[in-house]
Amino acid sequence: MAEAVETLDGWYVLHDFRTVDWTAWKKASNEEREQAISELNHLMASWEDVEADKQGSFGFYTIIGHKADLMFMNLRPTMDELTDLERSLDKTKMAEFFHKTYSYASIVELSTYMAQGKDPETDPEIQARLKPILPKWDHVCFYPMDKRRQGNDNWYSESMETRGKLMYSHGMTGRKYAGKVRQIISGSIGLDDWEWGVTLYAHDMLQFKKLIYEMRFDEVSARFAEFGSFYIGHRKEREQLEAIMQI
Repeated sequence: MAEAVETLDGWYVLHDFRTVDWTAWKKASNEEREQAISELNHLMASWEDVEADKQGSFGFYTIIGHKADLMFMNLRPTMDELTDLERSLDKTKMAEFFHKTYSYASIVELSTYMAQGKDPETDPEIQARLKPILPKWDHVCFYPMDKRRQGNDNWYSESMETRGKLMYSHGMTGRKYAGKVRQIISGSIGLDDWEWGVTLYAHDMLQFKKLIYEMRFDEVSARFAEFGSFYIGHRKEREQLEAIMQI
């Protein structure tokens, strides 16, 4: 049997996608809309306070296309905290005008391939990657993925040495985009329908296309990767909520 690689695990992650019921929002009274915006703004401010205390992180995004209108992305030390904050959002007045379209639960993951020779408990770079503060970059791209398990292209039957070499080569492609794209990899085996979630950040959205296309030619992607739906959008400040919801 091929040997399972150990992973270093950090903060838990919830990608929470919502669409707005614009018909209901337009029919709501001014007082209802003001209450909804105020409550959600207050809740997001509390999430920002958690980030300021370095006990988690928070990102607010508008999503392009029909799959969702908004994404709330939170990271916390425990899944219980993510459950509580999701319920807090569900209890707001604004949630009456939201439909849940998709969510993804995972945990920030770093392969031991990438941490060889370092002490994960004390190395500041590893700790920063396991407990990341979400980049304040302009654009976001999220997608889930699996490693293929079909015939000769079964990732889980390859040796650890082979997997390590393939992932190293894959990582070298990513390094070419240093300063252009930042990524957070979160593992979700046993937590959600796919095996990993990939969250990318860029100031130029075209870099998502360039990076992902080039990586398609890496053997680890060409032979072994399966991808779910892609969600792309723009980072927003909490103070922009009122403008986003204006009719």
